[in-house]
Amino acid sequence: AQDTTHAATCVLRVAGFENPKETNVALKKVVLGTLVVVGAAAVGGWFSLDKETRGLLATVPTNRDLLFWTQPQRDAAFRALDRIPLLAKANVVPASSTPSPLPPGPPLKLKSDVDAYMAGQRSAALLVVHDGKLRLERYGLDFDAAGRWTSFSVAKSLTSTLVGAAVKDGFIQSLDDKVSVYIPELKGSAYDDVSVRQLLTMTSGVKWNEDYADPSSDVAKFNNHQPEPGVEALVSYMRKLPRDVPAGTRWLYSTGETNLVGTLVQQATKKPLATYLAEKVWGPAGMEQQATWLLSKTGKEIGGCCVQASPRDYARLGVFILNGAQANGQSIVPEGWWAEATTKRADIGRPGRGYGYQWWTYDDGSYAARGIFGQGIFIDPQRKLVIVSNANWAHGARDPQATEARENFYREVQQVIDEEARAPRP
Repeated sequence: AQDTTHAATCVLRVAGFENPKETNVALKKVVLGTLVVVGAAAVGGWFSLDKETRGLLATVPTNRDLLFWTQPQRDAAFRALDRIPLLAKANVVPASSTPSPLPPGPPLKLKSDVDAYMAGQRSAALLVVHDGKLRLERYGLDFDAAGRWTSFSVAKSLTSTLVGAAVKDGFIQSLDDKVSVYIPELKGSAYDDVSVRQLLTMTSGVKWNEDYADPSSDVAKFNNHQPEPGVEALVSYMRKLPRDVPAGTRWLYSTGETNLVGTLVQQATKKPLATYLAEKVWGPAGMEQQATWLLSKTGKEIGGCCVQASPRDYARLGVFILNGAQANGQSIVPEGWWAEATTKRADIGRPGRGYGYQWWTYDDGSYAARGIFGQGIFIDPQRKLVIVSNANWAHGARDPQATEARENFYREVQQVIDEEARAPRP
């Protein structure tokens, strides 16, 4: 469950969204709905807008808290979160000047009913790439290959990759450096004892309460924190947290810390995350379409959430990483990075599973980027396999049935690939 609800805060308050319990919900509904519609009119009128924006306006969310949006509102919003600046601002990641091919392969012969699986997932997109060839590409929810769907916490794995690039480029000297070396505002805080590696693996040992039902929890409070002048709001809040256990001794999911990783990359490189992503990943990977990265209320990309990209480009991302993230014949990350980043660095209390550098790991060598409501990129190096999922799960951010069904789908695809490998060749 840690890979789902923890990301909600990233988008619930991307434009300074507030806890709905703390303000007058009715007033917010009126103000938000009115502002969005007026903003759309200012853009140039209904018929000048693309279908995703029109769909969002037709079901405009009337509550700033995504967890309280209706299913139709989420259906419309997940493909258009970057379309209306009054909802959220975003930085653009340009398409590559040399798109990489994603050629079709022989159709994947699955025993299960793919239509039934997609209906249960409420899939917007389902892609399977094997050995560089697209062997399954299906769409639902009136979505198609031309659209962009939000990543939610899948972005965390992208941000982790940018940490690796920053190490290779010399912006970060060592993962064993203390976090406060790169975020000086954290000096004198509990993070003086935390390394970059421990931040990546969520083993800081700093006290944190991720209880979404508790209005006094850190995850409820930190987005509304009023920072000291000149200090980024997230850093201002995080530096006041006390130590709970020694660094490196416990894994604890912390939304705040995933966003700190993004802050660290931005301050180390002196570049916006979208700019560094374009340089290190989007261009070299040959992405066909532009992407966007949503901004926090302080105008910085949210390190732990909310890249919008096309399903095929999510597939290209998986292939790029599967092939060692090569640009001009050289890896964008240091030698040995993927062996560390995508294998268990921390025990999460689930047999056969673990946590790497912002990647969810499997003991068979597979690993995944995950986001709430069914977003995912599953990568299996042994089988040269990438599976992309974009969805809007029917039963919310946490949907145990949909989660298990997706794991079963991964296993079935692996089995089919294994059977093909064992079959005699004509």
